[in-house]
Amino acid sequence: MGVLRTIAIIILVIYALRVLARLFAPLMIRYVAKKAEKKFSDQFRRHAESQERSKEGETVIDKAPKTKPSKDVGDYIDFEEVD
Repeated sequence: MGVLRTIAIIILVIYALRVLARLFAPLMIRYVAKKAEKKFSDQFRRHAESQERSKEGETVIDKAPKTKPSKDVGDYIDFEEVD
């Protein structure tokens, strides 16, 4: 009798979680979408403000020029196999 009761409780809990998930999933999705929208708009606003601060005709360099790698990498050592 205890096994049937345990199985019934597990089935009821799973069913209740499914019902609650259907009720709260749209709310959670809306909440996440609003947070993402706010973050995107804040980032866009910061970028627009930084563009306004730069003067017209001013040259801005975002990246440093690439430097050529040095050819001085060390000494060459020739190894021989020892049997």
